[in-house]
Amino acid sequence: MSGDNIGDQPQGRFRRMLNRLTSSSEELEAEELRQDTAEAGCTPIAACGDREIVTVAGTLRTVTLRPRAGVPALEAELFDGTEALDVVWLGRRSIVGIEPGRRLIASGRISHARGRRVLFNPRYELRPVGHGSETA
Repeated sequence: MSGDNIGDQPQGRFRRMLNRLTSSSEELEAEELRQDTAEAGCTPIAACGDREIVTVAGTLRTVTLRPRAGVPALEAELFDGTEALDVVWLGRRSIVGIEPGRRLIASGRISHARGRRVLFNPRYELRPVGHGSETA
């Protein structure tokens, strides 16, 4: 039986290599983000239910300042390869390190606003920029 597994490995590697060559850059980035989410032990955004306390990880796609009821609010879109989530810090105009392209882990209670998943005032951890030997 163990001989069968050895024969399957090259075919699996070949398929992965072929998939990488034929996939778009967005698909490759989404796959990488899904792997990072799993490695960090976080919940995929697509699997988060309403009013659950969750920890999610992903990359910030956009960061904007949008006042809510006259109060400043910093909004960011977090994408983990499965779905997007809005992260909102009420009363903040900016936060050092919160910028498009930055990876982060956020924890809090999921809610829905305007048909989208939202995390208000989450606890968060900024992840290192880039890959490899960099440290936080």
